[in-house]
Amino acid sequence: MSLAIASRFARALADVLNSLEAADDAVVKLRAFQELRQSSPQLRNILISPAVSPRNKKSAVAQFANQLGFSTVLKNFMYVLIDHRRTAMLGEILTSLESQLDGRRGIVRAKVHSARPLDDAQQREIEAALGRTTGKQVSGEYAVDEALIGGLVARVGSVVYDGSVRGQLQAMRVRLVRS
Repeated sequence: MSLAIASRFARALADVLNSLEAADDAVVKLRAFQELRQSSPQLRNILISPAVSPRNKKSAVAQFANQLGFSTVLKNFMYVLIDHRRTAMLGEILTSLESQLDGRRGIVRAKVHSARPLDDAQQREIEAALGRTTGKQVSGEYAVDEALIGGLVARVGSVVYDGSVRGQLQAMRVRLVRS
């Protein structure tokens, strides 16, 4: 449910922003605000406390928004979140916003786990191969998972591409058991 709500707010913001550059700038500034909110217990309490009036919440947001260089659209977006008591969802909204902006650009994100760290050339090669498979431009997020023994596992959306030694051994075991 909260994912659907976050998605609606993100889509609304993406639709209001008049260009992808403005959207990228909005993501950067909202991320900075999110980090500030997480690092400041006082700001976090102001935003989530029902005892603090929406007017006082908006005043606090306005001060930080001015310091961070928020546009009028971004300030108004934060005010809408306050009015709908959704400021706690800002992180989810940002994740959904980035995903929607990627979709508008034809980019998909891949989470790639490998047995060993990959250099830049290997990462580009993996992104190119996944791009050929998906038909979209791929942006990879990489992590090391020593349990893989060798190879890698890539997740693009809900699809998993398992090229790991562990995955190949499990598939072989399944085939042998069925025979």
